[in-house]
Amino acid sequence: MDTDETVEELRGWFSGRLPAEWFEGWPEVVLDREEIAVVGRLRPPVLAEGVSEVERSAAVEGGVRRFREETRERRVEIAREAEHRFRRRISWGVAVGDRTVMFTTLSVPVMTRLRQGERRVLDTLVAAGVARSRSDALAWCVRLVGTHTDTWLADLRNALQHVDRVRASGPDVGS
Repeated sequence: MDTDETVEELRGWFSGRLPAEWFEGWPEVVLDREEIAVVGRLRPPVLAEGVSEVERSAAVEGGVRRFREETRERRVEIAREAEHRFRRRISWGVAVGDRTVMFTTLSVPVMTRLRQGERRVLDTLVAAGVARSRSDALAWCVRLVGTHTDTWLADLRNALQHVDRVRASGPDVGS
């Protein structure tokens, strides 16, 4: 697990490196062993009162696409610097209202062992057309669990960070 200090260093580095006009406030920086995701909040589009949800959604999509195209060169430059410094791949995304759009993300293979009953669940999802493969079905299951347990997973991550802090403040067992 990464330390709070690492996360703070990443947030600080990206906050200092990214142009201030790109996002409302500071970007969210999320990391794991392979990837650092930088998600900035865009200003929602200014629309006339009473526009339909279809028009609002299209305006958000257009604004996201414009931001992505206009910032591509700078984002690539910043990502290269960060990848060199932090030794992880950089992914970009934006949030507008309650919608988050990721531009780039890694798809990392994960080895797992499943018993027959678990494999049958994946095979059922494939047979029903929910997923194209067992791999897609497993990713679908993980996303489903993630959406229904966000609070629980956040509490668990906080607890793990607390364990890391306590462990780091203890005596060095190697000496």
